[in-house]
Amino acid sequence: MRIVRYSKDGKEGYGILEDEQVFPIVGLTEHKRVGKGIPMIKTRFLAPSQPTKIVCAGLNYVDHAAEMKMPIPEEPVMFIKPPSAVLGPGGTIRYPLMSHQVDYEAELAVVIGKTAKDVSPEQAKSYIIGYTCFNDVTARDLQRKDSQWTRAKSFDTFAPFGPWIETEFDPMKGSLIEAYLNGERRQSSSISNMVFTVYGLVSYISRVMTLFPGDVIATGTPPGIGPMKTGDEIEVRIEGIGRLVNTVG
Repeated sequence: MRIVRYSKDGKEGYGILEDEQVFPIVGLTEHKRVGKGIPMIKTRFLAPSQPTKIVCAGLNYVDHAAEMKMPIPEEPVMFIKPPSAVLGPGGTIRYPLMSHQVDYEAELAVVIGKTAKDVSPEQAKSYIIGYTCFNDVTARDLQRKDSQWTRAKSFDTFAPFGPWIETEFDPMKGSLIEAYLNGERRQSSSISNMVFTVYGLVSYISRVMTLFPGDVIATGTPPGIGPMKTGDEIEVRIEGIGRLVNTVG
């Protein structure tokens, strides 16, 4: 099942996408249909959830750690993007004036479906509503300059995700994850190259902070990260989910 969040005639709502129609539902976690199908072309897709926070995992691909010449972490490396960074599919990533290098980072994102605190890896699956594509946009020059990552990761529009939440995705299957810059493939790896699994990340993070429905966990990027410039189109593709396309402005 594909869950979308959409806008039509100035109103926003959640829906289920089937056969190029959006069927309105009660909400993110309650999938009772409450209206007739709307042709997909008559809607505008928004970021598919409204997170209270976006928790990101750094250096979570073996091949990316090697690319960055950094050791594989013994525990997940976490940082947070604020809700104000959220951007939907088709939206424009705004290049901040204080940065001269803004990079793409293709990632698999987990969307939480119910409140999670101190869950075990074995329990984690039942707290996940589904998965989506994510771009961990980063002002790389500021990341190098600062002693921590908050500024570099937190600008408005620096957390694009979507286009929908895929509830049937299997994160243990080893699906292909890719990034395309202006149609040219720049990143390509398997989700099986993660250092810490999706379920391990959900468990670990829930032991630090409570996760709420709609919260997003970005699970790290494979090698091939690189800069974008104004006018570029960046696309994140994940096998079994879909494609997230944004422009840079």
